[in-house]
Amino acid sequence: QVQLVESGGGLVQPGGSLRLSCAASGSIFSFYFMGWYRQAPGKQRELVAGITGGSTTYADYVKGRFTISRDNAKNTWSLQMNSLKPEDTAVYYCNANFGLWGQGTQVTVSS
Repeated sequence: QVQLVESGGGLVQPGGSLRLSCAASGSIFSFYFMGWYRQAPGKQRELVAGITGGSTTYADYVKGRFTISRDNAKNTWSLQMNSLKPEDTAVYYCNANFGLWGQGTQVTVSS
């Protein structure tokens, strides 16, 4: 069973940037979907960004600020988050093929 491990979370001021990475313990070549979800306290987990083949999708509230990318050679995918807002504060989870999850990484946007 392939395992996913996130990294790159932390505390950042509003307007700042963070880059999250998800490392798979095996090849991602067969993954038809790779994405990032987030869950804020008291809220449901929601899709932030996803990549399928050469296509990407983003939640409306992150369009223009977040960018998802993949690196097949390194078996990783990343989420570059710019212009962060306090409402982006959440635990971010990477996901593969909708059924495989990482353990989550905390992102806190606060001054």
